[in-house]
Amino acid sequence: MRKMIFALLGVVLCTSNAMAWGVVGHETVIAVAQRHLTERTKANIAKYMNYDLKKDAVWMDKHRWDKEIAYTTHYHTYACDAQGNYDPNPRVSKGGDVVYALHLADYNLSQYERLTDSAVVMNLRMIIHFMGDMHCPVHAHPDGRATAWPCEFNGKPWKKFHAIYDRIPEMLYGEDVDVDALAEQLDNCKRGEIKKIVGGTLLDWANDSTAENLTIYDINAFHTKQVAPDTVERSRALISRQLRNAGYRLAHSLNLYFDR
Repeated sequence: MRKMIFALLGVVLCTSNAMAWGVVGHETVIAVAQRHLTERTKANIAKYMNYDLKKDAVWMDKHRWDKEIAYTTHYHTYACDAQGNYDPNPRVSKGGDVVYALHLADYNLSQYERLTDSAVVMNLRMIIHFMGDMHCPVHAHPDGRATAWPCEFNGKPWKKFHAIYDRIPEMLYGEDVDVDALAEQLDNCKRGEIKKIVGGTLLDWANDSTAENLTIYDINAFHTKQVAPDTVERSRALISRQLRNAGYRLAHSLNLYFDR
């Protein structure tokens, strides 16, 4: 995961909107991860962010249009081919994608002791958010095509197909769900299974995640106007798996950086 050299990132403040995975989805990814962080990792992270990491679950969404970090707006999604392989080329001219962002945060956090405190915080915010984004079904764009076409779902118009899957954790589990309890429920793999999920490189994770994400088009054809009425329930297993796997991989990464 540390094969590329990137510039250090600074820190910024302010606001915006658009919530990939929604608050429920992103908080659940972090809640799963927190169940697998070592005590040393927790203590070292607390030197920079002395609060529950779930507080910053959607920080990158809220601040993506801030002038100082507007360059991160392309970091939330990525392109793939029809076979489910990650494809960096369609996004390169636009300044990177979610896999690039994760490589960036990975490189920086692998030497976090050399960074300013604000740079550590920024990179932590990036990795806790973008690990979730990489596992969000509509964030993998087949053949580089966006997932923002208008559609109808359960008799109501939606401006973007993308928005359905951004909100699907809330539809499945409820807006007021206890995400820590949900994380406990989703965290159902044995140690050997977790080892397989977190094995390999970041690119391996991207390819595995993409192959999972493309199954939403077995439920709904690409650019279909009418979204299948049973989309939410038919997506339950996929969403549960992706939230869980993102949490495992986030914990694995944070332990690599901070458990030392």
